[in-house]
Amino acid sequence: MGQLNAPTIPLNKLAPEAALRRLELAVVRRLEGFLHGDHLGLLPGPGTDTNDARPYQPGEDDVRKIDWAVTARTQVPHVRDTMADRELEVWALLDVTPSMNWGTEGVTKRDLGIAAIATIGFLSQKMGDRFGGYLMRPDEMRRLPARSGRSALYGLLRRMLEEPIVPDHEEGSYTLAEGIEQLSRTQRRRGLRVVVSDFLTPGDHEVDTEVEPEWERAMRRLAVRNQVLAIEVVDSREIEFPNVGDMLIRDPETNFERYVNTSDEGARARMDAASAAQRERIRISLRRSGVGHIQLRTDRDWVQDIARFVLAYRRVASMLHAPPQGVSR
Repeated sequence: MGQLNAPTIPLNKLAPEAALRRLELAVVRRLEGFLHGDHLGLLPGPGTDTNDARPYQPGEDDVRKIDWAVTARTQVPHVRDTMADRELEVWALLDVTPSMNWGTEGVTKRDLGIAAIATIGFLSQKMGDRFGGYLMRPDEMRRLPARSGRSALYGLLRRMLEEPIVPDHEEGSYTLAEGIEQLSRTQRRRGLRVVVSDFLTPGDHEVDTEVEPEWERAMRRLAVRNQVLAIEVVDSREIEFPNVGDMLIRDPETNFERYVNTSDEGARARMDAASAAQRERIRISLRRSGVGHIQLRTDRDWVQDIARFVLAYRRVASMLHAPPQGVSR
């Protein structure tokens, strides 16, 4: 799978066609033979085709789904699960607000987010799924229609690559919570929803994990009807502050700025601790929302991180849907 710390691709320095070709090579070649099976899929879930039987859970399962043949053989009530539909509609929301323009490893968080969406797209495109997208700017959401096929996926990714960079302090009141809410409200057909963001809210300095971020409730609603994958993109310098002397820290979405002496070991330790607490709050919030969560870093191998997540998710799904003892598939 390549080196663990291989950096990502500097997409913003390439022409769109060259960036797309490089992305496809990076994803398809390295995942070929690594992730087996189609709709064991990225996030397997409910559908219409019958699958394995499992023990009945009182108060949670519909009694109409009880498999009486398996129940008679095992003397324990069992229900029959359903397999994921063969065609899904995938929608990806890409946060392109100013905080996503940051990057110190030769790639920005925004480019890393596009690379992640490309990976999901190439995986779903092999299965014929329809793929659509939203671009969330500070002032509006831009919709990219869902279509199936390689050329349509290329068109969607090209549109994301060509989207103009949002300058710092761009005015607008559109928030991540509103973007997720719009995704939930406008796309009524169930499927896979991918939210790509750093999940940082301007002016929110809270680190208490018991305090919900403003986008958590919208994420919960989105997960009620859909399978949701949250891709959190971070830069290494947001987590581990370097020792570079006096450094000006600026928030690209607010007027906050302050000089910090990073040569002071205590100051660095406090900043690192605050950053770790902030990321832990995001992690716990996404877990409470019931969504899949991948954290991608600009200094890590993003293809390998996504592949590891998919394999782990499939492994858990296969364990949850294992046939009961004494019953064959």
